[in-house]
Amino acid sequence: MSNPLLSDAPLPAFGAIEPRHVEPAVRELLDANRREIAALVAAGADRWDTLVVPLERMHHRLGRAWSPVGHLNGVMNGDELRAAYNACLPLLTTYHTELGQNVELCAAYRRVADNERGTLSPEQARVVDNALRDFRLAGVSLPPERKQRFREVMERLATAQATFDEHVLDATNAWSRHVADPAELDGLPPNVAGRAREAASAAGRDGWLFSLDAPTYQAVLMHASNESLRREFYEAWVTRASDCGPLAGRWDNGPLMAEILALRHEAATLVGHANYAEYSLATKMARTPAEVIEFLQRLARLSRPAAQGEFDELTRYAGRPLEAWDVAYYSERLKQERLQVSEEALRPYFPAPRVLAGLYTVIHRLYGVRIVANPAVETYHPDVRYFDVLDRDGAPRGGFFLDLYARPKKRGGAWMDECVGRIDLTGARSLPVAYLVCNFSPPHGDQPALLTHHEVLTLFHEFGHGLHHMLTRVGCPSVAGINGVPWDAVELPSQFMENFAWRDEVLPLVSAHVTTGGPLPHAMLERLQASRTFQAGMQTARQLEFALFDFRLHAEYVPGAAPRIAETLAEVREAVAVVRPPAFNRFPNSFQHVFSGGYAAGYYSYKWAEVLSADAFGAFEEHGIFDVAVARRFASAILERGGSRDAMEAFVEFRGREPRIEPLLRQMGLAA
Repeated sequence: MSNPLLSDAPLPAFGAIEPRHVEPAVRELLDANRREIAALVAAGADRWDTLVVPLERMHHRLGRAWSPVGHLNGVMNGDELRAAYNACLPLLTTYHTELGQNVELCAAYRRVADNERGTLSPEQARVVDNALRDFRLAGVSLPPERKQRFREVMERLATAQATFDEHVLDATNAWSRHVADPAELDGLPPNVAGRAREAASAAGRDGWLFSLDAPTYQAVLMHASNESLRREFYEAWVTRASDCGPLAGRWDNGPLMAEILALRHEAATLVGHANYAEYSLATKMARTPAEVIEFLQRLARLSRPAAQGEFDELTRYAGRPLEAWDVAYYSERLKQERLQVSEEALRPYFPAPRVLAGLYTVIHRLYGVRIVANPAVETYHPDVRYFDVLDRDGAPRGGFFLDLYARPKKRGGAWMDECVGRIDLTGARSLPVAYLVCNFSPPHGDQPALLTHHEVLTLFHEFGHGLHHMLTRVGCPSVAGINGVPWDAVELPSQFMENFAWRDEVLPLVSAHVTTGGPLPHAMLERLQASRTFQAGMQTARQLEFALFDFRLHAEYVPGAAPRIAETLAEVREAVAVVRPPAFNRFPNSFQHVFSGGYAAGYYSYKWAEVLSADAFGAFEEHGIFDVAVARRFASAILERGGSRDAMEAFVEFRGREPRIEPLLRQMGLAA
C-alpha cells in the first residue's frame, strides 16, 4: 500500500494518513535527500540551476510531507500520532544540522555567490545569502568534535521542546470542574454554561462540567461573580505543568525549562555567540541585545505610568485590593459601566458566518482576491472547512483550511501554519496553502458560533499571517510567504490586519444580529471603538513583562549556575508590572511561545512589529482604508515579497521612510 505522506497530490489525504505512515515516510525522504545531495556535491554542482534549485525542490517536498504530521499532532493529538511525531523529531533535527554542517555544500553555495552574483535576481541572491548565514549558525566551520556536540544539543532541544508542549496539553486536558449548585454560575454567559451542561450530560453526570480550554477559562475570569470559582480556574491555569496547583508535580516542566535554556545557550556559544539572545538576533531586524532591551525599556517608560494609573483606578472601583483573578472581572465591569459595552453583549452581533463573510469582503476590496468555499476538499475534522483563494481573473492563487473551534486534544491558542509552500522552479510548481487555527467557543444548539470582538481581532490577525503566506509571488520556497522573514517583522501583516476590525467602514461588514439580522447600533459601535484604548497601559505592561522576561532569560544565562527563571521574572515584574500575581503562579511553565514555540529570545517581536504595523496602517488612514493604490503598494512591498528582501527595505518601499513609534503611541492612547 502506498504511503499517503509521499503522494504528489496537491493537498494532504487526511483520511488516509495514519501514525504508522509517519516514520517510514520521513526516513524515505531523508534518505533520498541525502543521496541526492551527495550526488550534487560529487558532481561539483555550483550553479543556481544545478545546485540551489534541486535543493529548494527537495526541501519543499520534505516540508509537504511533514506539514500534515506536525499539524495533526497539534489539532488532533493522540498517543500513537504523538509517538510517531516524537520518533521523527531527532531524525529531522539530525538531518537539518548535518545539512548545515556540510562543508562541501557550503563551499558550493559560496561559489554560487562568488560566480553568479551579477546574474542572480534579488530573490535568488537572498536565498544564497540566507543559506550561507545558516551554514555559519549551524557551525559549519567547527572542528569535528564540536560539530558532533552541536548536533547532539539540537536533537535533544527538539525533543525537550516537544515534551514541554505535550505537558501543557496534558495538564490542560486533565483538569475539570464540576458544578452542582447553579448559584456558582452567576454571571457566566449562557453559551458557556450550556456547553458545560452538555459536557456533564455526556459524562453521565448532573449539573455542569467545565474544562480548562481557553474560551471557558477566559469567560470564567471575566464574568463569574463567584470569586472562589474564578480563583480555582486561575490557579488551575497558571499552575499547569508545574510543581504547584491541583495537579502539582504531574507533567512538571520545571526541569525541562532549565534544560532547554542550558541547551540553547550551549548551542549559541558553540557557534561563537555570547548567548542565545545574540544568536537569535542573527536572523532578525534588531541588531543587538542592547537595542532590544532599550526598545522595551523605552516602551515601559512611556506606558507604565498610564498602567499604574489604570490599575489604581480599577482598585478604587472594586473598593478593595485586587488579586490576579479579580482583574479581568472588575475590568469588564468597569468597561461596561464607563463605556456601556461588554464583550458578551456584543456576541450576538458577531455570528461567525457573518464575520467570515465580512472579512472576505475586506480582503477582496483590498487585494482583489475572492475566497470561495470548496466542500470537495477532504479535511481532518467535521468542524474544518477548506477555501480556495482566487485572483481577479478567477485563477487559483492558493487556499486554506479553517479550523475555528476549541475541542479536546487540540493545542490552545490561535495560529497560522504552512500546509503547502509556494514553489515555482524548474520541475516543481505548487500554490500556497495555509492552516488557519483558532480556539473559539463552538456553535451551541441551533445557533452559529458567536464571537466576542476580541475573537474577531484574533481572526483578522491570523488571516493577516495567512495572506502573507497565500499572496506571495516568490517562487523559491525558502523565502516565499513567511519563510525567510525576520521573526520581529513576521507579525507586521497580522497586527496590521487587526486595525481594520476597529473601523467604521469594516464593522458593519462583519456584524449583524444573529436573530434579527439588524446592524450593530451606531452608538454601540462608537462605544466599542472607544474601548480600544481602555486599559491600554495595563495591556502594554503585560506584553512588556513577557518580552523582557524572555529576552533577559536568554541574554543573562550563566552556564553552570541554576537558571534564574523565577528571579528574572520577579525582577521584570518589579520594573514593569502593575498586577502582582500570587506566589503559586507558575506562568513560565506553560509559556509555549518561548519554551516550545518560535519566540525564544524573540517575544519582543510582537511589540517591535506593532510599531511597524501601526505606522503601515497610517498610510491607509491618510488615503482611505480601501484605497486601491495604497493596498496595491502594501501587497507588492510586503505581502507578495515574503522573505525575498530585507524587511526594512520592504517597509521603506511601502511607507517612503523608516518606521516611527508615534503612530503606535497614538493608537494606544499613550501619545501624550
